Amino acid sequence: MKRLMFCGAALAVAALAAPAPAQQMTDGVVKLGVLTDMSSLYSDINGIGAVIAVQMAIEDFGGAVGGKKIEIVQADVQNKADVAATISGRWFDTEQVDVILGTGASSSSIATSRVANDKKKIYLATDPASSDLTGKLCNAYTVHWTYDTFALANGTGSAVVKAGGKSWFFLTADYAFGYALERDVSTVVKKSGGTVIGGVKHPINTNDFSSFLLQAQASKAQIIGLANAGGDTINSIKQAAEFGIVKGGQKLAGLLVFVSDVHSLGLERAQGLSLTEAFYWDLNDKTRAFSKRFAAKNNGKMPTSIQAGFYSAALQYLNSVKAAGSDNSDAVMAKLKEIKWDDPVFGLSYIRADGRKMHNMYLFEVKKPSESKGPWDYYKLVSTMAGEEAFRPLDQGECPLVAKKN
Repeated sequence: MKRLMFCGAALAVAALAAPAPAQQMTDGVVKLGVLTDMSSLYSDINGIGAVIAVQMAIEDFGGAVGGKKIEIVQADVQNKADVAATISGRWFDTEQVDVILGTGASSSSIATSRVANDKKKIYLATDPASSDLTGKLCNAYTVHWTYDTFALANGTGSAVVKAGGKSWFFLTADYAFGYALERDVSTVVKKSGGTVIGGVKHPINTNDFSSFLLQAQASKAQIIGLANAGGDTINSIKQAAEFGIVKGGQKLAGLLVFVSDVHSLGLERAQGLSLTEAFYWDLNDKTRAFSKRFAAKNNGKMPTSIQAGFYSAALQYLNSVKAAGSDNSDAVMAKLKEIKWDDPVFGLSYIRADGRKMHNMYLFEVKKPSESKGPWDYYKLVSTMAGEEAFRPLDQGECPLVAKKN
């Protein structure tokens, strides 16, 4: 069966790569827009690395499609919904951008998704987390590419409860992403037999977590769930160590942790953390080959799963433009959703009717310093979850696109 699936996927990739008989481009260029956090708390997990990843995809594709040049534009979304909406609208309306990749925080990504739907243009959500993008807020022009809060909950949340972490208190970023992550993890905790004692919300890009950590400490919950990301996760873990929270018997659960975060924290602080990822640079020969090329262009830094997602999304978008023989959004989206393909960084992949890209997810544990063989050697693989196991079932997301089909 596995051999048949692989052969089917290989044939699908070959079919997708085959040239279309006639190219129908709306102008003289295929333009990709990278809209992401270039300067704030998420810049290490996407930022300039996202731009590098898209440039690599364009280079690997050959720099042109259907005889038309491929170009890239970029902008800093500042993790603000109004900025995202303004830039997305301008790119689509006056700058002939064919597809937007990004766009930072879940709140700004939801804004971009709405603009894309209004303009009937493709948006590949490579870095946001909120599972609402393929749930009640889904639309026909958005694909949620890398991971989401439901998969994070299914991975890390479930594993921590099974390991004995029954009582939880949440430290949650006060915007759409944090709300969705706390909601999805809380559901898994309760289904697994745990309890949620309480929680506190903190502003995005917080420097001082003392009052929030004191509340978490006072709750006496076994697990303090960090429903935040990037610089907020790094700062909350560092300051929790200063307060002696882990030494006092409570444990931290980093619900969205990236390899760049572990690099910033160091193994001494991060060791033992459970985390769920869609990608790790040292997972297999293909991920290592891509990551070493990426690191050579990015000051020796290995790619995060999000940066790998930018590469994957850009490359498959270009493959789909070629297969469609057009940059028309409806034609390209039809090709994106038509097949399963062997993704160079995520493995066997496909896109569901609700816009959720399906691929394996992985539960990792951060190594002890004594277990690491060198820089960036940070994770131990605990388990692999098939996409169908990791992501929310298609019929449970309240996506209007799915409802229409039933």
